[in-house]
Amino acid sequence: MIALASDHGGYDLKCQVMDYLKESKIEYKDFGCYDKTSCDYPDFAKAAAKAVASGECDRGIVICTTGIGISIAANKVPGVRCALCTNAYLAKMTRLHNDANMLALGGGIIGKNLAIEIVETFLNTEFSQGENHIRRISKLEE
Repeated sequence: MIALASDHGGYDLKCQVMDYLKESKIEYKDFGCYDKTSCDYPDFAKAAAKAVASGECDRGIVICTTGIGISIAANKVPGVRCALCTNAYLAKMTRLHNDANMLALGGGIIGKNLAIEIVETFLNTEFSQGENHIRRISKLEE
């Protein structure tokens, strides 16, 4: 299951990602926000990140206008490795090398087609299990 969250700036793109997940028959849980009313991204990022960290959800996708603030907020939750990605290559590499369990997107930065390509890559790329990457991730977790 995928944890989803956005603020008002990422709401439209989150809805487009939800449509993609539905079409792909990928289960998700929406942690808000639920409309375009101005709101605070840390509230929604924290809820989604806690669901990923606890194992309730396998991975997460969080979206604000730039993806910056919401990624910072998600990364405050222990056990979360959230990466802001602006292209599919970054999504691939953060899964292969960092075993990132959350993806951040900028709703005001990228469009629907690119976002879906990034999401597909993030969800379909497995961690490499490389010894060097495992060692580095352990250091991140310390």
